Amino acid sequence: MKKTAPARPPATPALPPEVRPGQSVDLLKELHILTREGKLNQDSRRKLKQVYHLFQFIEKLLQELPTSDNAMQPSLADHGAGKSYLGFIIYDLYFKALGRGTIYGIETRPELVESSRALASRLGFDRMQFLNLTVSQSAQSEVLPAQIDIVTALHACDTATDDAIAFGLQKKARYMVLVPCCQAEVAAHLRQNKALNLQRTPLAELWRHPLHTREMGSQLTNVLRCLYLESQGYQVTVTELVGWEHSMKNELILARYTGHAKRIAAERLLALLDEFGLQALAQTRYADLQAVSKS
Repeated sequence: MKKTAPARPPATPALPPEVRPGQSVDLLKELHILTREGKLNQDSRRKLKQVYHLFQFIEKLLQELPTSDNAMQPSLADHGAGKSYLGFIIYDLYFKALGRGTIYGIETRPELVESSRALASRLGFDRMQFLNLTVSQSAQSEVLPAQIDIVTALHACDTATDDAIAFGLQKKARYMVLVPCCQAEVAAHLRQNKALNLQRTPLAELWRHPLHTREMGSQLTNVLRCLYLESQGYQVTVTELVGWEHSMKNELILARYTGHAKRIAAERLLALLDEFGLQALAQTRYADLQAVSKS
């Protein structure tokens, strides 16, 4: 009797080339980045590319941190975490193998916090904590340590990036990795003072039209943030996150603490506020720099 060859197990479908080696396929499926069949759609491909590119920057910073016997370190706080794509992927690719360290996902929407907690539990990512707090509330929370190594904010909307910077300063962050989004605060001030500034300076032509007001406000916001970080002792690098075809909100601000506060950065920030008619911000958001102009 002719023997029947044993049935071969079904072949494991090849993963898309965009997926990094060592990445948990189960995680990517749970995050709905991969379909059940292990495929990527165009939107997920774009999202994964952004997160992976940001991870490359963060991984280098993590590797620069001094070795510690503290099981809670290194520490990373992710503000405006949303569904925590970034936090989960950083944990999966770096913290899991490291065997120590903590990631804090900070998010104001309770349903997203609960779903992230449940996913971390299912995957055994036990050194991830998710907090249903605003950024300012998290700065006062006893759950977080007094010092955080890395602060991230991916597409934190409008002033949430400024709040993340304030959090990083309070927590004496070694590094901040920021991708700002929807910078509306400065644009609102530019619109409010537009008529006066058109009479005062020809520079106001740069934001006379509504579209230019929005773009100018976005550009100026990030320039002010960079100067502020430099005035607080950080070395700042500004670069693109990914190609513009993937995201219009593409500016990446990397801040590395050196302890060398730049007085000239504070002076230039205040001068810009004055030049653009943004004195209100000098009294609120950048009030701590007022002493510089008086000394």
